[in-house]
Amino acid sequence: MASQTHTSSRHASGGGNGRRRAGSTARGTRSTPRRPAPRAAARSASSGRGAAARHYAGGNHRATSPRGPRRRKRGARRVLTWVFGIIGGLVGAALVAGIGAFAYLWITTETPPPEKFALAQKTTVYYADGTTPIGSFAEQNRDIISCSALPDYVGKAVVASEDRTFYTNRGIDVKGIARAFLSNVTKGTRQGGSTITQQYAERYYMGSNTTYVAKAREAVLALKITQTEDKDQVLCNYMNTIYLGRSAYGIQAAAQAYFNKDAKDLTVSEAAMIAGIIPAPSSWDPAVDPKMAQERFDRVIRIMKEDGYITASEAAQARMPQTVQRQATNVYQGPNGYLLRMVRQELVASKAFTEDDLDTGGYKIVTTIDKDKQDLMYRTASRNGDNTILPEGLEVGSISVNVKDGSIISLYAGEDYLAKQLNNVTDATYEVGSTMKPFALLDAVQQGVSLDTTFNGNSPRDFPGLSTPMTNSGGASYGYINLYQATANSVNTVYMDLAQHLGSQSIAETARTAGVTGTIAEDAYTVLGNSGLTVKAMASGFTTLANQGQKVTLHIVAHVLDDHDQELYQAPTTPERVFDANDTNLVVKAMQGTIQYGTGREARSIGKTMAGKSGTANDARAVSFVGFTPSTLALFAVWNPGQDGSAQEIPSFAGYQQGMSYPAHLFTQYMRQALQGVADEQFPAAHDDGKVGGMDGTWGTGARQWTSQGTTGGRADGGTSQNDGDGASGEDGSGASSQDDGAAQSGGNGSSGGSSGSSGSGGAGGSGGAGGSGGGAGDGSGQTGGGAGSTGQQPGGQQSGGGNAGQTGGTGGAATESE
Repeated sequence: MASQTHTSSRHASGGGNGRRRAGSTARGTRSTPRRPAPRAAARSASSGRGAAARHYAGGNHRATSPRGPRRRKRGARRVLTWVFGIIGGLVGAALVAGIGAFAYLWITTETPPPEKFALAQKTTVYYADGTTPIGSFAEQNRDIISCSALPDYVGKAVVASEDRTFYTNRGIDVKGIARAFLSNVTKGTRQGGSTITQQYAERYYMGSNTTYVAKAREAVLALKITQTEDKDQVLCNYMNTIYLGRSAYGIQAAAQAYFNKDAKDLTVSEAAMIAGIIPAPSSWDPAVDPKMAQERFDRVIRIMKEDGYITASEAAQARMPQTVQRQATNVYQGPNGYLLRMVRQELVASKAFTEDDLDTGGYKIVTTIDKDKQDLMYRTASRNGDNTILPEGLEVGSISVNVKDGSIISLYAGEDYLAKQLNNVTDATYEVGSTMKPFALLDAVQQGVSLDTTFNGNSPRDFPGLSTPMTNSGGASYGYINLYQATANSVNTVYMDLAQHLGSQSIAETARTAGVTGTIAEDAYTVLGNSGLTVKAMASGFTTLANQGQKVTLHIVAHVLDDHDQELYQAPTTPERVFDANDTNLVVKAMQGTIQYGTGREARSIGKTMAGKSGTANDARAVSFVGFTPSTLALFAVWNPGQDGSAQEIPSFAGYQQGMSYPAHLFTQYMRQALQGVADEQFPAAHDDGKVGGMDGTWGTGARQWTSQGTTGGRADGGTSQNDGDGASGEDGSGASSQDDGAAQSGGNGSSGGSSGSSGSGGAGGSGGAGGSGGGAGDGSGQTGGGAGSTGQQPGGQQSGGGNAGQTGGTGGAATESE
């Protein structure tokens, strides 16, 4: 104590007054401060820490008298005593509360008999109304057996996998619980730390509840079970009721599901394999994840040898057994099986649920599927509905989507999931054809090209990088037309010209940005849709166009509720802007021409404002049509996979040449009823800020203005609806039947003139382009086109007028669409 006082005094004197004295002496002033009066010093000594501090600062040596530190030490002891007293009180109170809570749980927790287990609950999937069920998951396959008939190593394999201390613990593993609690607190996870007895209590007495109160009750219940049942009985009940994947509950059902044998006949290796996958049987099924299944198998065999359940020789001979092929359960039977699989895959992919959660969680899953519209979609697309003319062997895939939030309204993926697991919406691919063209058009708009730019739409045409000339469907030529007309009539030569400027990589990247998933080929034919993609992938991309450049995630699950109606999951519906709204609106404006006077004009009869695009694969191996209002999109695709799965040419049927126009027909049938009673919506206005001829003036025919010229090609319209006899724009005729009466062919000379077509009026030319020829189907002699007409604007930049005089009319016969 003396040395402490001495040090303190020296520090106060030398550190404070010493420096002050040196500075003061130089100025000839007083070198030391006044010493306070003794009474003041006494008051300072007794006034506590504040006064002592003041004296210390002033250099008073008496401020740190020998009695000061002892008093401070006694004060510190008092503080520590208070602190420890408070802590001890809290610990004691917590202990009392804990004992009280434990006593309460012990008294209030009943142990029901095993035959009244609250077995794993069934998860049910509902339509969008939340009340009408689509189906359920995990059809329960259970067969209770006497464990006395099982080989001893079956139970020992389960113990090795799940709880090595099972035969010595009292139903709970304190270390495991503490370890799990620490992980839960520090990492925010939910670990069980469960023994076999706790799992038995959790899964079959209480359900899979992970709250701390539930875990506490589970531990109490495990202790009570241990008191009332012997270990072998607990293990037997556990093995008879545990979920083991493949819809199998219990070891007997699992033995049948994996090895097609009874549990009493399981080998050591087979028992080890089943036991190893208990924590995640659906995910670790050898048919799903063979690597993890092998790791778990090796672990169980190693522990069984270490714990003396099998000999070293038996362990050395153990090999991963071969399982039988997985069998689809009856819950997936019929067309709804595809919906259930999509729901399951979407939720597992979201990482919010595991396969086992969905099988045993007792959830209420509400989908986005509208029951009435789903029934309508089935009737429209299925051979068992209204689609009776579709030849056997052809496949149909279709989907309808809410473009604002990406919710799937309805779909047709196949007839029966059990018969064919390949989903025609999400799995099967088809060559998308000209439905890729709108993404090229959007790419051009983004690069500053005006849709009034004129291109040569004649056929055939040579292009760099192509080994053969490019032709339009049916060899039709359209003269010089703008991008509005080229889109409506799906003119290949114009879009190939456009692609020469854009590049395949840029077109593919625009499609990907829009949401088209899958492998998009990047080559000379990218713009013509030579890629095999899914119905869902293409619908996703077009949803972005319809939604003014905002991309949404297509989804089939709206939300998931637990058994207390608490929401556990909600679908992502927030859109992401990926394109300028005006750019996509301009593309949609061009696509409206497809409905108004192009390849999808059958849909005009619905009487709603719509945009669309048709597509035909090379050699007509697939045909498709996508169309939409500002709120609702639908896509139909038909393809011919052939006997060996390779794409084959679609045969002509029921007047549809190679199936062309048929997807547009299905689209019309569906949307006419789906939009019944829905008010018509207009697309947002779009303004074309691009430059004719592109930014450098070299695209198409450049910035030059073209006068009307007579050109071959186009189709003569045998009816009287609109744009009759429009040759230059290559429009389809709208004759009395669903097929066009006359197709104006290049160089037609009347040698093969039909007798069914009637003479059309002057054709509609392209903007700044050539007037069409009036295509009259003669009686074998061919007719000369109408006289030259005057120029006049029509919607979409189309010029109206007759073709130049002297051009030969087309031959009669059924017209084909330009895809």
